[in-house]
Amino acid sequence: MTTASLHARHLKLTLGRTVVLDDTELQLAAGWRVGLVGPNGVGKSTLLRVLAGLQRVDEGSVVLMPGDATVGYLPQEPDRSDTETVAEFLGRRTGVAAASAELDEATAALAAGEPGSDDRYSTALDRWLHLGGADLDTRTGPVWAELGLADRLLGQTMATLSGGEAARVGLAALLLARFDVFLLDEPTNDLDLDGLARLERWVLDRQGAVAIVSHDRAFLRRTVTHVAELDEFTHRITVIGGGWDAYLAEREVAARHARERYEEYADRKADLLGRAQREREWATQGLSKAKKKPDDNDKNIKAFKINQSEQLAGKAARTERALERLEVVEEPREAWQLRLTFGETARSGDVVVRLTQAVVRSGSFRLGPIDLTIGAGERIAIVGHNGSGKSTLLDTILGRRALDEGERWFGPGVVVGELEQRREQLSDDATVLDAFMRATGMSIPDARTLLAKFGIGAEEVHRPTASLSPGERTRTVLALLMANGTNCLVLDEPTNHLDLPAIEQLEVALEAFRGTVLLVTHDRDLLDHVRLTRTIRLERGAIVDDVPAG
Repeated sequence: MTTASLHARHLKLTLGRTVVLDDTELQLAAGWRVGLVGPNGVGKSTLLRVLAGLQRVDEGSVVLMPGDATVGYLPQEPDRSDTETVAEFLGRRTGVAAASAELDEATAALAAGEPGSDDRYSTALDRWLHLGGADLDTRTGPVWAELGLADRLLGQTMATLSGGEAARVGLAALLLARFDVFLLDEPTNDLDLDGLARLERWVLDRQGAVAIVSHDRAFLRRTVTHVAELDEFTHRITVIGGGWDAYLAEREVAARHARERYEEYADRKADLLGRAQREREWATQGLSKAKKKPDDNDKNIKAFKINQSEQLAGKAARTERALERLEVVEEPREAWQLRLTFGETARSGDVVVRLTQAVVRSGSFRLGPIDLTIGAGERIAIVGHNGSGKSTLLDTILGRRALDEGERWFGPGVVVGELEQRREQLSDDATVLDAFMRATGMSIPDARTLLAKFGIGAEEVHRPTASLSPGERTRTVLALLMANGTNCLVLDEPTNHLDLPAIEQLEVALEAFRGTVLLVTHDRDLLDHVRLTRTIRLERGAIVDDVPAG
């Protein structure tokens, strides 16, 4: 049913004291691939939940046409369950599990002869078939093989998967899904370049409507037909057709025109205010002189001067009326922007770390043997497919993994600052403020001030760190890196959960940092924009390339 469309009209939603949506409207027509963008915390994920029928609104409606079309919402799931198997995960994410449960209930109702059970059963069966329940197991095999996943994983719980395996399982669920309308929240997170290419092909092949929340600029540039920007001040959406580059160009033009309109209005207002004030002053002064200090006793001259003063007063009144009629143009509001720098300490020794014939084993996976020397000031990208061993190599370099064979030597004076993939530095039950003060040694006022610069405000600092959203946790860890000096930055997928302006700030901060940088990322634009000295490529736990950048 590729002609399905979704229309959100006049949505209003307030959560606590926060306005999320205010007369917000959005259309997802068949064939539209819409990139939903806006700063972290503006409500993009909440809007997807509203569109999926999972979040009630205060006012407004979401209309799906035709009414029996299916909507698939695939959210971010940073925490993997230790009770849900991979097979159960696939059933849930494809909608087949819920459709199967409803079909079972409808079948039981039909067998019991309940009123209306025949229509219920027919509807449930149609939905189950439409979502691909009849052949899900058959279709899983080829997709599983295509993504290089082992059959044994289907019986394992999601919590036992590596980061690379979990990313590919999430992609498999998407490839297997048969919804009419797809709502995707950060689908590119943790995917390697091969996975990103497969996801791009899948999106481009969709004939139905797709809405995508993503901060991957290259992905958006290659896939979307429209960009819907959720404004953090008005809480409304502006839709721009023509793709990502058209959106960037139109946004720049719109911002320039808005500034020009305001400056023209401000200049005109200032001119009218000044003129009215001068005319009033001249009229008042002239009238006073004419009445109190006449130059002569000629009544005609005196009357003439009084008349001139009254005419000036009339001009002033007309100028004030023109001022009242002047159409008010609000000054464009500047969005909050992350201002990021990395704190630096003294330079480390010439060698940061040296691995000699290093081997690490984890279950069936083996990293190594690795021979690797990293010098002070090097800027190294570590790339490879999911599951190739990138995060394991970082753990080995940092000493979190004990070596099964070989040697590791860590240089003197090396101070590591890390943004690890799952952002677990601050993930306990302590409040954000307490955990941050403990990690930095800062006073309460200084800690609150710095956190506020990263968008962690008065309400967030008293929440448990474990309750932070992925975006909030990422910004909090970046604040740690700013507070605590380092000469060796280790960044594992740093752009995950950051909005586009924050990613641009990250690029600027990395350019200015003078220490050693170890970067693991699948963000193609970030790799293009960050200055590198080497690129190390891993495959199946082995270094297959180690070449100078450029």
